Amino acid sequence: MKNVEYWQPELETMPRQQLEALQVEKLRRTIDLCLQSPFYKRVLGERGITSDTIKTIDDVRRLPFTTKQDLRENYPFGLVGGNMKDAIRIHSSSGTTGNPTVVTYSRHDIESWANMIARSMYMVGCRDTDVFQNSSGYGMFTGGLGFQYGAEKLGATTVPAAAGNSKRQIMFIRDFGTTCLHAIPSYAIRLAEVFHEEGIDPRSTKLHTLFIGAEPHTDEQRRRIERLLGVKAYNSFGMTEMNGPGVAFECQEQNGMHLWEDNYILEIIDPDTLEPVPDGEIGEMVLTTLDRTMMPILRYRTHDLTRILPGDCPCGRTHRRIDRIKGRTDDMFIIKGVNVFPMQVEKILVKYPGLGSNYLITLDSEGDNDVMTVDVELDGLNTDVYPELQRMTKDIQRALKDEILLTPRVRLVKKGSLPQSEGKAVRVKDLRPGRG
Repeated sequence: MKNVEYWQPELETMPRQQLEALQVEKLRRTIDLCLQSPFYKRVLGERGITSDTIKTIDDVRRLPFTTKQDLRENYPFGLVGGNMKDAIRIHSSSGTTGNPTVVTYSRHDIESWANMIARSMYMVGCRDTDVFQNSSGYGMFTGGLGFQYGAEKLGATTVPAAAGNSKRQIMFIRDFGTTCLHAIPSYAIRLAEVFHEEGIDPRSTKLHTLFIGAEPHTDEQRRRIERLLGVKAYNSFGMTEMNGPGVAFECQEQNGMHLWEDNYILEIIDPDTLEPVPDGEIGEMVLTTLDRTMMPILRYRTHDLTRILPGDCPCGRTHRRIDRIKGRTDDMFIIKGVNVFPMQVEKILVKYPGLGSNYLITLDSEGDNDVMTVDVELDGLNTDVYPELQRMTKDIQRALKDEILLTPRVRLVKKGSLPQSEGKAVRVKDLRPGRG
């Protein structure tokens, strides 16, 4: 094993048997706390579940699942097991399709979350000598404040630049000597384009590490970001219901994300049968919090599709690794009887130099037929290949057909033509009657 440094070696390298014993101990405490919340007091009480129900880690499967709908129906504080006088922060999702999902935090919860992010940043080589710039949104979105507190706990100099205003972001990177940057993948590519537009080589800055997450992306897109910005880009996973960012993070091997199992119980299930799948097989990720004193959540169905990577990691950490998120069960759409995930489309588009990162899949009906159209922007960088790309539209169509088993229309559009968002990119617009 190579020489590896750890933020908390006793936890990061804990033998599996000892780690699972710690999980059982924490899960029993978590259930006691859950029984103080109105929601879990009812659903656990109906099943006669107490902390004594848990003898081994496999007993987690005796607990009921929790869904986003449960959080919405019990808005705002129905899952709170702690005393609200101890709550020091509230975060929430956007709630664009109903009540937002709300998470409340105690001082302990914020400290635990910050420590997970500091541990993650340290794992990829960031130290207290680094300058960390956060181009994530602050406010109710967890990405901004989560990384802010983690970077401060690490001891790095922090630049809370927030989202957008790319020219100012670049000015800060250059003037403040930024070495580490947090950005969603689509914005990282946009930042690279603005560097190009301004005639600045990103490699002339001190930037060396990028944290990317919040939206699913392919490994090809990650490698493209690394080439454009001259950095090492590390994949991360998090979600509001589980604190925010820092739930799982790549180490320097860049081969799967270590999910911090001293803070969560990880399950991968078949989304149809709800039964566990073997390591290495793709399924829906289910997570249980283990270190929250205000609002614990049991067996949360994330809808994110991934798999547990079998085998040990050369970095020496014993916490299991999950693969990059392959998509979401609720992102999948069905057209002409075929199940399609947006990332399957991205996987093909990213292979063509001259195509940008922004694309939109539109589903519509013409008569009795469903039609799929893929609009993809040109990248604004490789203008010399544009004429060739226009001639290759049929080739792109064929490559997409090989991947998704149906032939979409493909349109190459001018950069900036498609809607852009500072948050997660919107990839699918379904105009079919009754589907919008």
